[in-house]
Amino acid sequence: MKTPSGTQIRQTLYFQLFFWTALFLFGTARMYGEYESGTFKEMMIYNFCHWIFQIAGANFIYFVLIRRFFDRKRYAEFSLYLVISLYVISVINRFFLVYIAEPLFTKEEKDSVYSIFTDISYLLLHYTFTIISGTFIFISIMFFIRYKDEKERTIKLQKEKTELELELQSLKSQLNPHFLFNTLNNIYSLSITHSDKTSQSISQLSDILDYILYKGQKKWVSVSDELAIIEHYIALESLRYHDERLKIQKNIRLNSPNTIPPLLYLTLVENAFKHGVGKSSETTEINIDMETNSQYSVFTIENSFSGHQTANEKGIGLENIQRQLQYHYHEHFTFSISQENYIFKVEIITPSHDD
Repeated sequence: MKTPSGTQIRQTLYFQLFFWTALFLFGTARMYGEYESGTFKEMMIYNFCHWIFQIAGANFIYFVLIRRFFDRKRYAEFSLYLVISLYVISVINRFFLVYIAEPLFTKEEKDSVYSIFTDISYLLLHYTFTIISGTFIFISIMFFIRYKDEKERTIKLQKEKTELELELQSLKSQLNPHFLFNTLNNIYSLSITHSDKTSQSISQLSDILDYILYKGQKKWVSVSDELAIIEHYIALESLRYHDERLKIQKNIRLNSPNTIPPLLYLTLVENAFKHGVGKSSETTEINIDMETNSQYSVFTIENSFSGHQTANEKGIGLENIQRQLQYHYHEHFTFSISQENYIFKVEIITPSHDD
């Protein structure tokens, strides 16, 4: 259950102030003219004392019993505690009237404590029903307000979800145009030299396009499928660089067939190439570490960068990943970015998800 905000608390207080004041004035107006002046004052005191316990009883029943038991479908406990609470509040109300309020305007003999506790029919007629009447109206309005707020909140969340889904679908459909342009140029160069790698490169590019256009539109894909596409991506990017310019190390340990949102890891690999080897004339190292188990999937990627470069901590790609993780996992994930000794590191830890 969500903790109410400051605005919601203020709105509830304003409503209660208006509602209970109106109820008291209505009861006073209903009695006006029915009694003589002295008797009317006494009835005002009685009405005021009942009014105080109506407020206390209604708030206790709604904010404690309904929220703690009824809303959690613990109906038997709710019913038991409701009966006990009504009895206790009625007894306290009668005790307050007899021993505190009545001595202020009458010298009649007080009811005994035993009578206050045991005269159930009198309690029901003059106290419990009074508490129930005000409580019923109060709770009915509170349920209506809560239903209205929840409906508005649901519509707002659904709208935000739809907008985010459309944005994610758009992101999934995108392929870095520089990667596509460079890859086609590399394949063209291979074809001119009649390299044996030509057909393999075309096949790898085809697999990447198929993955992005089709599997990329799914909500979940297997970690192994994502890693396979990353292998193709690395192979195609590596065509642009000699071994002296790019060193790649991979440590893969798949102990569980977990799933992840599509393109989650591929975006990070693309990011490492773009901001690592793509912006440096020196040797760039990219280290990829992947481990899955029955509880978590842990993906870590590091890329070196030269001293004159600025690491891409604020890159659009990283912001998109953050939003994608929040959409799929809410707050149940770890997304850490660090930069030390010219090494840019990103780590994603997500809970196991078997699609």
